Amino acid sequence: MTLWRQVLAALTDDTRNDATREKIVARGAARLAAHRAPEGRQPTPDAITDTAFHEFHLLLTAAQARTALREIRARG
Repeated sequence: MTLWRQVLAALTDDTRNDATREKIVARGAARLAAHRAPEGRQPTPDAITDTAFHEFHLLLTAAQARTALREIRARG
């Protein structure tokens, strides 16, 4: 399943626990922030938390944002 389908499912499926939903949406926010970052630059945790809040109406912690950033870097 693509990341965006996972994000959509996480936002609409109440059967998942909150931690799982937040992790999936955090990866989506990290990916979106990376796409919006200037050429050759990585998004900051602040950019990820801002994206999660404005795009997905989810408050992330800095630790969640850093974890999501590490995961998208590892997956490419």
